[in-house]
Amino acid sequence: MRFGIIAPYALGPIAEPGFALAFARLVEELGFESLWTVEHVVMVQEYASTYPYDPSGRSPFSAEVSQPDPLVWLAYVAAGTARIRLATGVLILPQRNPLILAKEAATLDRLSGGRLELGIGVGWVREESQALGVAFDDRGRRADEWIDVMRTLWREPVASFHGRYLSFERVTCEPRPLRSSGVPIVVGGHSKAAARRAGRLGDGFYPLGVSFEKLTELRRVMTEEAEAHGRDPHAIELTLLGTPDLASADSLMEQGADRIVIAARDGDLDRLRNVLERFRTEVMERI
Repeated sequence: MRFGIIAPYALGPIAEPGFALAFARLVEELGFESLWTVEHVVMVQEYASTYPYDPSGRSPFSAEVSQPDPLVWLAYVAAGTARIRLATGVLILPQRNPLILAKEAATLDRLSGGRLELGIGVGWVREESQALGVAFDDRGRRADEWIDVMRTLWREPVASFHGRYLSFERVTCEPRPLRSSGVPIVVGGHSKAAARRAGRLGDGFYPLGVSFEKLTELRRVMTEEAEAHGRDPHAIELTLLGTPDLASADSLMEQGADRIVIAARDGDLDRLRNVLERFRTEVMERI
């Protein structure tokens, strides 16, 4: 079992260099396998979109919460760490140009020694996409194509691609990721469409904010989609969100988790160290 942790957004000065590096070094020291970031390019002051992970339909983050660009932030902490994997959880894929993202991700992967995990999602805020001038309703189809685009660029020394949204002939995108298979892509989301995307295209699946019953259904959908495309569903790693206690970890293990991600819930690093040291002793070392 591997354990990841989400940075303490809204609780600590995450965009301050000293805090960011101290936090990353702390969780690496304590044995966490991966460090996870979130993304919103902009947060709109008023929105009609429904946040899917809370019954209120409202995001727990106000527009004023600092959310640094995940790839830039991870590149900064990569330089001050040595082992911890660097994960986006999740980067909103359809809002980005896939050729530029392929270059950014491969560069970060190379500079970090192959530590990048590219967690992707399609986003839930229509108003954010509108502010960016990006279509919202076809975001799932574009996400699928963007994955194909990036993997083509990572795989082929001279790449060509002809899709619904993008076409290019005989281009080279260097550097490429450290592994020939490319940067691992973890598909995040709570819908059947996300489960199908993970089964068809993902190296991992990160179902967000779902009940045990919903998770069972999503795993069934993911498995069927993987098998329909000649893939081994057991090779698609399952990452689940948990809380920092043994009961949560035991439950998530029973649900098939390969990785458990918890959220850092304190912006004071001394207090956080005490909480995470206890978590390591009572949970990580026991499991």
